[in-house]
Amino acid sequence: MKATLACLSIAALLASCAPALNPPVTGRIVNATTGQEGTITFSPGALSTRAGDPFAGNNTTIQIGGQTFGGRTVLLDASTTVTVRPAVDVGFGFGTGPYDDPFFGTRVGTTTQTRTGLRTGNLIAKSFAAPARTITCTLQVNDAYHGVGDCTGSDGARYALQF
Repeated sequence: MKATLACLSIAALLASCAPALNPPVTGRIVNATTGQEGTITFSPGALSTRAGDPFAGNNTTIQIGGQTFGGRTVLLDASTTVTVRPAVDVGFGFGTGPYDDPFFGTRVGTTTQTRTGLRTGNLIAKSFAAPARTITCTLQVNDAYHGVGDCTGSDGARYALQF
């Protein structure tokens, strides 16, 4: 019984921390022609990598030009680049204790460097008021949940995103 209560307590503690690990992200959207500015808000988890269910509920809100749009953001996995370089390491040192012999050594080999690329995805949002309008965006997001995007409205308007 005590073990069950301890497990439930730990699970509740971890669940309470989950939203803090991936907070909502707010950014700006700007009409490229008129310069009119608005806001975009991604719900917690909206900028996490996952294909998910495209018919799930809205996870993003856009407010611009007196209209509010609700939509779904979906991101794909980032590509990983691995760079392999030849390397020569030279080392020497002195120690104390049972292994106090001086040492000198070399190593010839390769080093690898792994970098994570930007995650890409899209956003499809629809206005809540009539007549219905849509905004579709392509996004690039880094590991810190910051990114940029290009959007097009159903009326032909072009938008830029920063978040």
